[in-house]
Amino acid sequence: MLMLDDTLFLLLDGYAWLPGLRRRAGGEVVRTRLMGRRAVGLRGPDAARFFYDDDHVHRRTALPEPVTSTLVGHGAVHTLDGAAHRARKAMFMPLLTGDGVGTLVEHTVTAWDEAVARWGDGRPVVLFDETARVLARSVCRWAGIPLDEADVPSLAADLTAMVDGFGSGGPRNVRGRLARRRREAWLTALVQRFRDGMAAAPHQAGTPDGSAFAPDGSAFTAVVAHRDADGEPLDAHTAAVELLNIIRPTVAVTWYVAFAAHALHRWPRHRQALRDGDAAYAEAFAQEVRRFYPFAPFVGGRAVRDLSWAGERIPEGSLVLLDIYGQNHDPGLWDDPYTFDPGRFVGREPGPYELIPQGGGDARTGHRCPGEGITLALLRTLAARLAALDYDVPDQDLTISLRRIPTRPASGFLLTGARPAVTRPQERALHR
Repeated sequence: MLMLDDTLFLLLDGYAWLPGLRRRAGGEVVRTRLMGRRAVGLRGPDAARFFYDDDHVHRRTALPEPVTSTLVGHGAVHTLDGAAHRARKAMFMPLLTGDGVGTLVEHTVTAWDEAVARWGDGRPVVLFDETARVLARSVCRWAGIPLDEADVPSLAADLTAMVDGFGSGGPRNVRGRLARRRREAWLTALVQRFRDGMAAAPHQAGTPDGSAFAPDGSAFTAVVAHRDADGEPLDAHTAAVELLNIIRPTVAVTWYVAFAAHALHRWPRHRQALRDGDAAYAEAFAQEVRRFYPFAPFVGGRAVRDLSWAGERIPEGSLVLLDIYGQNHDPGLWDDPYTFDPGRFVGREPGPYELIPQGGGDARTGHRCPGEGITLALLRTLAARLAALDYDVPDQDLTISLRRIPTRPASGFLLTGARPAVTRPQERALHR
């Protein structure tokens, strides 16, 4: 059967494209063409388990060039499969889990509080831009990457441009490509400078001129020292790509913080539990932000052989698309899926293939994002600190277009007059 290419409709419909195809098809498997390739769309926990099995689907040859050239970079861990992927992934896991998460959160809280102190002068603040700068500053400090304060705004702008460009073929994609080239060149030079310095003076964790950086145990030194499955160290450019794959996803949490502000503005009843320091509720709130608000519409891979799913044949080489947006809003999985309700996650840990905004399965061995724990830790921390502020929200465009990938509040969420909230004990004291 001849199928028309649906790429244009994806660009027009955005997040609604794959769920719309599914509704019209009325079956478990959606068949289409995307970028000239045969494609099938799947949804649900069982489909996610099927998709993330390396015996079924490989990611290496499936990432579209516009995504590789903006979001992840050529030669990145995302482009590997099998033993090569596992060896590279092992570099990230110790960095992005355990005690390192808490240290990054501490750096971020410090940078956030310093920024908030400047927000109370009555001028409008774009929360999206301010959060990106906070995260860029703190993740570089945590990773051992030298960064002058004057360079923070341009780095934050470049990192957000990389993320903002992956879902567009127009000017946003061009800006993302240019931003990636700049930052890969910057980090490649830093890696080479560090290696030259270590070769000249092994006792110095720095460069021949004594300008030390990258303390032992930092993400920078871990990436520079890593050896792949073939026993060889990463070349300077690939090391730069993977360093970006640590700092860029951290700054991408900016999207979720803007969504958290949007949720607190639309449904302010959720604010008090966050102000009260309810850790379980903060975790549930962060999970619901990731479920309710859209980021990646789907993920794709390539069938490694002839496969069968739900009685439907999937030919070898076909694109296999896992519908993230559709699954996160599936009424078969979530009661009232278009209602923002953190309570659905209170006391409940979602299954590894159920809530999949950052992939499914085991992050240690599969393609689930190893930085998911960092995303949750930063989001629940910054959402609570945002809820602990009082501020004014001027008239603005807070629409979130489902045609724009990745989407965000159109205005970036403007606020003015940020100040610490009056707590309940303070209220009682004021009324005595």
